[in-house]
Parts: sequence; C-alpha cells; structure tokens
Amino acid sequence: MADLALTFGGDLAFGNGGDLALAEAAALTEQRVLRRLLTNPGGYVWQLSYGAGLGQFVGAAGPAAAAGALARAQMRGEARVASAPPPQITVSQGNPGGLAMTIAYQDAATGRARVLALPGSV
Repeated sequence: MADLALTFGGDLAFGNGGDLALAEAAALTEQRVLRRLLTNPGGYVWQLSYGAGLGQFVGAAGPAAAAGALARAQMRGEARVASAPPPQITVSQGNPGGLAMTIAYQDAATGRARVLALPGSV
C-alpha cells in the first residue's frame, strides 16, 4: 500500500501530473524508518513507545552506544523491516556533537537489502 511521499522534516512532493506524489516499495520503507528514528518518544499520543528521538543526541558527549541501542529497538518495531536477518547498526562519533550511523536492513516488502546512512549530527 502506498503512502504520501513525505521525507521527515520535508514538504509533500508533487507527481508529474501535479497531484501529490506517493512513496512505494523501498522509498516507503526508508520514509517510515526515518520517521521512526527521528520522532521523539511520546510524540504519537496513541503509540507512546514509537520513536527513537535521535535528535536528542545532537551535541551530547559520548552518546554513540545509547543512540545505537535506541535505533536497534525501534528497527525491531518497524513492520516494513525484516526481522531476519536482523538490522546491522554501526554508530561512530566523529567531530564533537557529531554521530554517523549506518543501518543495513532487509526490506520486508521487497526482500531487498538496503543501507541507510545518517551522516553528521543525528
């Protein structure tokens, strides 16, 4: 099932015919993963455990392990991410306040391996 194309923090996109663009397949999964990782916990009143709130780690000292643990927990809760093989998450701390996160996962809808990189401050 398609959803509106809306990257977290962005604007709705328009299709070639001037109507609202839809996200499907891998683009929809990536859109959902980004929304889940960047939404603050408690941000959805009807699902309080939804969201990793990775923005809370901007400027924090030494949060790489905590950020990785939150991302892992949230990836397990995303229906469009396959549980086997489990997502592989690598987090590194670069410049002060900067994290780089790479998430390798299998898209449950398409069966394809995907990699999502979140460079810089998450």
